[in-house]
Amino acid sequence: MIETTIEGLSLRLATANDVPQILQFIQALAEYEKLSDQVVATEEKLRATLFGAQPFAEVVMADYQGKAAGFALFFHNYSTFLAKPGMYLEDLFVDPNLRGKGIGKALITFLAKLAVERDCGRLEWSVLDWNQPAIDFYQSLGAVMLHDWRINRVTGDTLTNMAEMFPG
Repeated sequence: MIETTIEGLSLRLATANDVPQILQFIQALAEYEKLSDQVVATEEKLRATLFGAQPFAEVVMADYQGKAAGFALFFHNYSTFLAKPGMYLEDLFVDPNLRGKGIGKALITFLAKLAVERDCGRLEWSVLDWNQPAIDFYQSLGAVMLHDWRINRVTGDTLTNMAEMFPG
């Protein structure tokens, strides 16, 4: 377990036993982001995709004074320009009752340290344009907003339809 300099805070990589708490954090994050209707994650799906035969992401758990306080879910991507792996932070969440104690900063700086240790060329994430507190927080850490880039996404039936366009 990695202990931080913040009194009572510890960070650790999640295990399969953390899946119920991870799901609770995901649901709380979705509620905060006004996206609860999009959550279809279940404990079974998380267990399979995070801790199954082929894990697709990793999770760092934050515990504050013995209580689950937050999490960061991330995965590796790749930069062809850098010819190096990168790290993508999918979700960062801290219990609203525990915000302002440095937990979010500890989680994201832990990921930065992990990215450096893994020889990643960059750490990236997205933030909703209306979430000014998060934008301010990220910029205070030195993050640069990439205004020239737009996220593209296909899901559900659209993804299936796109896959069916493949001629093979």
